Amino acid sequence: MTQKTRKEKDSLGELYVPEDAYYGIQSLRASINFPISGLKNPSSMVRAVAQIKRAAASVHRELGQLEDKKAEAIEKTCLEILEGKWEDQFIVDVFQMGAGTSFHMNCNEVIANRAEEMLGGSKGEYAIVHPNDHVNMGQSTNDVFPTAMRLAVLARLKEDLYPAMKKMEETFDAKADEFDGIIKSGRTHLQDAAPIRLGQEFRAYGKTLSQAQIFFNSAERSLYAVGIGGSAVGTGLNTVPEYAGLMANRLSEQTGLPLVPADDFREVMQSMRPMTEVSAWLRNLAIELNRIANDLRLLSSGPKTGLAEIILPAVAPGSSMMPGKVNPSMLEMLNMVCYQVFGSDLVVSGAAQAGQLELNVMMPVIAFNLDFMISILANALKEVRSRCIQGIAVDSERCREYAQQSLGIVTALSPHIGYLRSAEVASQALREGKSLIEVLETRGDLDKESITAILDPRKMTEPGIPGKPKKDKNKP
Repeated sequence: MTQKTRKEKDSLGELYVPEDAYYGIQSLRASINFPISGLKNPSSMVRAVAQIKRAAASVHRELGQLEDKKAEAIEKTCLEILEGKWEDQFIVDVFQMGAGTSFHMNCNEVIANRAEEMLGGSKGEYAIVHPNDHVNMGQSTNDVFPTAMRLAVLARLKEDLYPAMKKMEETFDAKADEFDGIIKSGRTHLQDAAPIRLGQEFRAYGKTLSQAQIFFNSAERSLYAVGIGGSAVGTGLNTVPEYAGLMANRLSEQTGLPLVPADDFREVMQSMRPMTEVSAWLRNLAIELNRIANDLRLLSSGPKTGLAEIILPAVAPGSSMMPGKVNPSMLEMLNMVCYQVFGSDLVVSGAAQAGQLELNVMMPVIAFNLDFMISILANALKEVRSRCIQGIAVDSERCREYAQQSLGIVTALSPHIGYLRSAEVASQALREGKSLIEVLETRGDLDKESITAILDPRKMTEPGIPGKPKKDKNKP
């Protein structure tokens, strides 16, 4: 059956648009020109643009520049979009016209056609509500898109990534409490080192997440300064003086974010610095998560020929050939997510430095990669926490044996017999295949009671010198 169409016209000519589509001719041209990836612009960006168009209609009505009925129809349409309607109408590929003009016009056309329909008109006529004259009144892609990027990134951070980070931090802290009494061998350079408690290792992992949050909060502040009202080149052409301030206030009311007009609209249009700051901290978070995942994979290696100090929950068979094999699958997934974030950060960095004069035309690929990074990190954190970290168990006996066998405990001898003699003890134990206690007892450097006190692994994990009483701070 032949699809029904309507004819629309723009400055380049005419095209036939599907009759039931809310997008228009410029959206269709973009879909024809840019059939690149099949990836659509993030829904976070769609919602952000809807917030801007909603605020602009309200402000222009307040300023007497837009009729009440048109403003109301635009606002109602934007609310529908914010509720998740019309998602299939945003058809422009991520890789599109520079600066995001195609995507921006896709949004303008959808909003205009739906508002036109609400007011009794027909889609594609634009006789009552026009995409450029009304929906885009006082705006340009050049100030709308970077403002939408800020709103989208802030929403994704606050709604998705931050909660996932917080829950992972809490889970590591809970495991730290659970494993606080488990003494194990520390390892530096992948060699035996002084003892540590498994709970202390997990406490440090939780601290990593809390430290990352601090720096995200710092980077986030740059996103609050918005350039909406700068119009085409940051001069505010075709706007009234009150517009920018009213827009920032209206967007703050709608989103709950403490938005303010930028000090210099030219700067926020030219520079992608806030985006690279967020991208850098997403990369840094990925670096830390990758490190932690590698630690946990190493600690769980085995189960017979590796460290096998911790046991990860089994989530799937690990081999198509080797029966009974179980792999650290969730952590491997997290590793891959982290590597993808490293690559996406490189894209953001390259695109950010490609800005020229009054505009950075690479904004669409920056927006996509930021959204993608936040999305996969948040999702990975959620799944790794629930399917892996929460269910980690420990082989306490194996941990204890490694701690007792470790040559790293010789470190505690240094304050008592000196570094060189301690090194001799360690070398002799390794050479003769004996324990440190056996060597010390035959050498006669210390009596048995002192040896037992000094080489108590638990005492080595607390501040102070093992084998010596801690000084009472209340006594002289």
